Amino acid sequence: MLTEKSVNTFLDELASSAPAPGGGSAAALAAAIGAALVSMVANLTVGKTKYADVQEDIQCILEQSEGLRHKCVELLEADVAAYTQVSRAYKLPRDTEEEKDKRSAAIQAALKGATAVPMELAQACVDILNLCPESADKGNVRAVSDVGVGALMAEAALRAAALNVWINLGSIEDEAFVEQQGARLDALLDGTAAAKDQIFDEVKAKL
Repeated sequence: MLTEKSVNTFLDELASSAPAPGGGSAAALAAAIGAALVSMVANLTVGKTKYADVQEDIQCILEQSEGLRHKCVELLEADVAAYTQVSRAYKLPRDTEEEKDKRSAAIQAALKGATAVPMELAQACVDILNLCPESADKGNVRAVSDVGVGALMAEAALRAAALNVWINLGSIEDEAFVEQQGARLDALLDGTAAAKDQIFDEVKAKL
């Protein structure tokens, strides 16, 4: 599994001419890092007497951020698998009309599957970003900068995931599917840049 390899090996493979891992995997990794930073701040707050009045809230944030971190790791692997399916579909034979029809159907199905992964990642990124304001407000002030970094990573990963959704939608012939998924993505992106900027400003004010 890609996630079991060293950081250097992952980066070497990312930099190579191999079609996967690519931008989708990089986005998932960035999101996982964002979630991990939220978890870090929570872990630096749990059990601290100074933050006794927010322990329950911080513990709740930690449970959510850890769930999201593991989900993003799973999506990293899923992105590679989804792209592999697309690549295999494009390599199917197309010598006869029947083979062309089967190949076209396989490509369309694979592209829809490849759209689902970054869409799920986009939702996870929004969920991570939504944890950041409370983390910055109630978390250990000595680690508040890490919340800011986490928010930046999550929002960047969201935009990266959006690019991967759009590139797949551009080749999908099912107009209803394209419209539905496009609208869903627009809803996820709506307001997130402003939210990221607000978190950044709030964190900076605490430094």
